Amino acid sequence: MEIQLAVSKIEKYAMSESGDTVEVVERPHGGVSVVLVDGQRSGRSAKMISNIVARKAIALLAEGVRDGAAARAAHDYLRTHRGGKVSAEMIILSADMDTGTAVISRNSRPPVVVMEGGEWRLLDAPAEAIGIYKRTRPQIVELPLRPGLTVIAFSDGVWTAGERHGGRLDILDLLQSFPQTLGARAYADELLAHALQREKGRPSDDLTVVAMHIDAIATDNVRRMSMTLPIPPRIYQAWRAS
Repeated sequence: MEIQLAVSKIEKYAMSESGDTVEVVERPHGGVSVVLVDGQRSGRSAKMISNIVARKAIALLAEGVRDGAAARAAHDYLRTHRGGKVSAEMIILSADMDTGTAVISRNSRPPVVVMEGGEWRLLDAPAEAIGIYKRTRPQIVELPLRPGLTVIAFSDGVWTAGERHGGRLDILDLLQSFPQTLGARAYADELLAHALQREKGRPSDDLTVVAMHIDAIATDNVRRMSMTLPIPPRIYQAWRAS
């Protein structure tokens, strides 16, 4: 088997920077974790918040701290750092080779969507954003790493896509319409594309999708990671002007 991870994200319309942060880290006992943080508000101020939280969680996960403890520590850090006046929504998806499980840790209003045994379902138990209330705890679900397991997390902008245009995106219905042969990259790209379409190409919030998929066949023992990101026009315009 092999683990596939994919991220697709775009900033709010007319914003130069996304307030969502995604970080990936290898776990010291085998496996990988991806942290998605949606900072309060949008733009640079939200990016500062999400960076603070993501860096804290990633550092702890890299040291072998369990997901739930890392989430609580990130909450305590943000609450102390900002005096309980700033919030962030955080989701941690992990493939833990030590336990042979996928660990899903939520501190977010948006649910996480899971396909297990060929059936899609929402993990939507109430969960508070971090940074505000003293006793905030994550909602944690642990599932066996089996072929076909797919876990999809997304920021609030994706969850509410289309709301201002009279037709909110039904994410569960959309995913159920996809072929079950898709991989993580296709799931992330397709969900983001549909969210953008519902927002008429001008998203009213940052949009981020993270997909984890367990494929039945590993082609080889090579670990691979790749990334593409657009270069802001100001960079190449300055180059052309020089």
